[in-house]
This record gives sequence, structure tokens and C-alpha cells, in this order.
Amino acid sequence: MRFDDFFQQVHDPDSGWGAAEEGKRVLNMELVDHLAKEPIVGDNDLDSAIGLTRAIRGEYESYGTNEAQVTITNEQSHDALRSLRLVLLRHGVRFRPPWIDFTSFKEYWLAHDGYGSWQARRAMIGKVFEPILEQLEQLQEREITNELTRPVSPRDALGWPMVDEYIQQLRERFRSALSVADYKDVGNRCVGVLEALSATVYDPKTDCPEGSTPPPVDKTDIRIGAYIDRRLPGASNQELRGLVKKASALAHKMKHSPRADRTSTGIAADSVILLANILRRLQEAGRS
Repeated sequence: MRFDDFFQQVHDPDSGWGAAEEGKRVLNMELVDHLAKEPIVGDNDLDSAIGLTRAIRGEYESYGTNEAQVTITNEQSHDALRSLRLVLLRHGVRFRPPWIDFTSFKEYWLAHDGYGSWQARRAMIGKVFEPILEQLEQLQEREITNELTRPVSPRDALGWPMVDEYIQQLRERFRSALSVADYKDVGNRCVGVLEALSATVYDPKTDCPEGSTPPPVDKTDIRIGAYIDRRLPGASNQELRGLVKKASALAHKMKHSPRADRTSTGIAADSVILLANILRRLQEAGRS
């Protein structure tokens, strides 16, 4: 979501005759509160964090310049800062402004030579918000330059709903990962993709030997390997089956590694995404 998306038009009962029909433009606090609890489905959460930061900064600049220009109440100004703090935490950015609402911001500027100078108050706001925006923009640059692999296939999704959902979650987690714990969680999401593939392609009726018990879903190398054996019988499947085992082993290694980082987990994530597209291609070939 972008800056403008955080505002909505509402009817202004105090507007006089001839005022614009669309009403007053105000910060959408319902949207702000929702974003604090969870990302917007289908949206880039980092873009939303940047848009929200700029929107709330604008409200405080309006208050510091002309209190009549703000679109939210003092109580809402407190809630907006709290929501922003929670959204930023999802991206590893700490936000601790020296005020908690409009009222305490005014107390702050009065105590720091801001009386009678809106420019001084704007400088105070910039000192608080500019470093946050710089950190978010750096994360955005990393997201662009360190995006996970995209398949050569022209499709945007595999058409396997569960697998597509797990891959999307993997991409989002990789974008926001900063710490070792974050990268270990990326490894966990890699395992999730493999298990979703295992549940999707394995058919107990055809892939499980007669009289045997089907292996559990988390035995990804066995189940996906059995699918490959069925789709590509003979010696030609050896390398591909080896790829399945290596991708599975690498994902589990990253899930538990005390030294997981962006490079190693990025390779693991790329591997499982490519494997998913290979299996999808195999299924399509089987229909031709």
C-alpha cells in the first residue's frame, strides 16, 4: 500500500455550502489498526510500512504547523504511533519517538525551543522519521537486489493452491529476514514448501508399493522421489531424484543452522522453488 491508500474521504458535517462533494480526506484508522495486527493479504508489507510511516509523519507535521489541519484525534495519534511501531517491528526496525501522541509532542517542542517556529518543529519530526524511512528504503533495495529466483515458465503461479501459498509465504519471509532466527525461519518455510509438494504430487495408490504403508508427508525425499520414479522411470531419473534429496537436506539444515544467513537460506529457498517448478513441468508433460 502506498501513501495515498491510507486516507479515505468522509463526509464533513461542518463544511459549508458549496464544499467539495467528496468530503474530508482523513487517515483511515481502521486500516492502520488492521495493519498493526497482520499484513494486508496480497500486499507488499514493506511498501505498506513505508506508506504508513509517511502518512503518520504527515499528520504530525500538520499538527506542528497548524493543528486545524490534522485528520485524526489526539487519542488516534497515539494509536497510530503504536500501530507504526508494531508494523516496523515486523521488519526489524525499532521505533522509539520521544513523544506518544499530539499532546506530548507539543510538550516536547515547547521544551526544545520549538515555540513560535513551525520550521523547528518540522526539523524535530524529520529527525525522528527520516532515519526510519532510510532503513525501510534500504530494506526495499535489498528486496529488489536479493529477490528469490523466478522460474523461466511464463506462469505467475503453479496452479497448486497449497504449494503456491507456501511459496508466497517463503518469499515474504525472506524479504523481511534480518537475524539468524529469521533466516532459520526461512529454512522452516522451505521445508513447508517441500511438504506441500509432497502432499500434492504423491499418490498412495500408484506411488506406494502394494502391502506397504505410505510414508508420512514430512518424508519429502521419499514421496517426491517416488513421484519422479513414476514420471521418469529408469536411469534417467537419478539426477533429478538426487536434486530432491539435496534440496530437502539443505532446507532442513537451514531450519536448524546456528549460522543461517541470507546467502545460505537464499540458496535453499531458490532450490525448493525451482524444484516445485520442475515437478509442475513434469505433471504438464504427463498430460501432453
